[in-house]
Amino acid sequence: MAEEKLSQKSGFQAPLDKVRNIGIIAHIDAGKTTTTERFLYYTGRTYKIGEVHEGAAVMDWMVQERERGVTITAAATTTFWNDHRINIIDTPGHVDFTAEVERSLRVLDGAVVVFDGKEGVEPQSEKVWRQADKYKIPRVCFINKMDKIGADYDEDLASIKEKLNAKTVVLNFPIGLEGDFSGVVDVLEQKAYRFEGELGVEVIEEEVPEELKEKLAQYRAKTIEAIAEEDEKLLDKYVGGEEPALDELKAALRRATLTGQVFPVLCGSSLRNKGVQKVLDAAVDYLPSPLDKPPVEGVDFSGNKTTHKADINEPFAALAFKVQTDPFVGRLTYFRVYSGKLSSGSYVLNATKGVKERISRILLMHANSREDIPEIGAGEIAAAVGLAQTTTGDTLCAEKSPIILENISFPDPVISIMIEPKTKADQEKLGESMKKLAEEDPTFKISSNHETGETLISGMGEFHLEILVDRMKREFGVEANVGAPQVAYKETISATVEQEGKYIRQSGGRGQYGHVFIKYEPLPPGTGFEFVNAIKGGAIPAEFISPSEKGVKEALTKGVLAGYPLIDLRATLFDGSFHEVDSSDIAFQIAASEATREGCRRAKAVLLEPIMKIEVIVPEQYLGETMGDLSSRRAQIQGTESRGNAQVIKAIVPLAEVFGYATTIRSLTSGRGTFNIEPSHYERVPESVAAKIISGKSK
Repeated sequence: MAEEKLSQKSGFQAPLDKVRNIGIIAHIDAGKTTTTERFLYYTGRTYKIGEVHEGAAVMDWMVQERERGVTITAAATTTFWNDHRINIIDTPGHVDFTAEVERSLRVLDGAVVVFDGKEGVEPQSEKVWRQADKYKIPRVCFINKMDKIGADYDEDLASIKEKLNAKTVVLNFPIGLEGDFSGVVDVLEQKAYRFEGELGVEVIEEEVPEELKEKLAQYRAKTIEAIAEEDEKLLDKYVGGEEPALDELKAALRRATLTGQVFPVLCGSSLRNKGVQKVLDAAVDYLPSPLDKPPVEGVDFSGNKTTHKADINEPFAALAFKVQTDPFVGRLTYFRVYSGKLSSGSYVLNATKGVKERISRILLMHANSREDIPEIGAGEIAAAVGLAQTTTGDTLCAEKSPIILENISFPDPVISIMIEPKTKADQEKLGESMKKLAEEDPTFKISSNHETGETLISGMGEFHLEILVDRMKREFGVEANVGAPQVAYKETISATVEQEGKYIRQSGGRGQYGHVFIKYEPLPPGTGFEFVNAIKGGAIPAEFISPSEKGVKEALTKGVLAGYPLIDLRATLFDGSFHEVDSSDIAFQIAASEATREGCRRAKAVLLEPIMKIEVIVPEQYLGETMGDLSSRRAQIQGTESRGNAQVIKAIVPLAEVFGYATTIRSLTSGRGTFNIEPSHYERVPESVAAKIISGKSK
């Protein structure tokens, strides 16, 4: 019945102040998907709880997710709680799928950050927290697994404050810990809550146990003080010895949460069905509605700034944030509507690409199931069928009110593998499958070596590529041979040079003439590529500037040392000449390309390698041996700390040195060590190592 009730409501356009667009974000295994499954059950969205460990989670719908018990793709759903419509995106915790978190946070208004009650803040917790900081996303913290051996609420709070530099406001604390965890005490309401009945559906309000009243008084004083510090009126009351009313405290806490000044913290155990309803309450009470966010900003076709308010009467504007190939409806494009409304069957302008697209159907998604709806309005998230040319980050808008919203940026891949079809029949299927997967995943790149005929696929890690190859096999029926992992090196320049590039061809009729002078300068790491047009006095006509830039970019894709892409440099086109008849786009493109190749060779090109942040967790007795092994891998140890009865080693290490590290750490620690790894930055390769890489590449 719950499913039926919802389906009657799901097309319903809730008032915007009662809409919440939230993401569930965390480190891998903190319990994101388990928490989301409880959200769906308690709100009546599903009639039974799907467990991750049983491979039955609704939100982990992909075969690969169910087999491995991890979230790989961000899944969206819509549900209702206390007359509020909540659009939820459950995101992956594994660092290889960081793009899913990035694009989800770009379109969400708020987030629930889940922490493991024993581990506290883990490496990927920090990563997703920083991603949320980047998009100014208000957050509610949920410390999960309070029933786990070693769970320590006060330690977890301390780690959030110290590692994330976050001002926390405690909304509840646990009754008992580990095996004795039985409920929570609400600090503001001064009530105890237990979760009884089948799957914790019944929320039982009780008096606070006598033995916890002193603890409540301590937490409450800190919580009220933390809220009052963010509100002048409340602070005056509090300093004057008067306790603010409950609704005053909640209103002030909401305002402070929305501005990112504070982060409310709750606790519970999703697996044991305790405390989750209070997190839903907090999401509704303290996370923003679309009306709480500032009007969305973009530019029109002239580059002028323009804004749209979250209002269905404004012109339509939306951002496509995910493309997915669905076996039943074909290409699905997920989008967030910022203003106006959209009806199925209507046309929209893809302002990023300058093309018109027809929306044949609008679907409300529930993981991998869907429901047709006639229209969608401001503040909502849905998927569209029929957008053939729209990709991740494109803006969809009304034709008469063009706006281009800020795109979504993604990190570059750090690892590659060679892939080749097993049979002739697989060749075409391989090309088609790679094209579709690259449309879905902006961190998946494909490149071909025309000399050897090899195809390289690149991604964020070994696990990422393993999943992509598995999907090619299962979803597209491709049988392929896969090579060993390779590091995605880059090249850059270390000196400034000026270079002439000239392309002159005479052949019977009209010739070709392109002539440029370009200055190449190194830029700080992570800057990327800049092209500067410094032509004065019409030395090169305006129509040949863009082809010159294209020629430079084309040359940068294949570096001068070992053929790796060139990054972090500025190319300034400052002089040149042209021929009235013979000059052409292609001539200037070739001239600029040749100048770039020669210029970068003279500018002392160097090889760069991806450096990873690694955190290795080992029992005390294996600490020395593990650190010695890391040092032998060119790692820079940055420190160690205790975590319970284990030691945590923090280091940075070249990616090339940690392929297959999982096997090494298992054998070093008798299977008791674990590690987390994530991309950090690119760094110059030591000359002795670079010489081997370059000679190996040229063989």
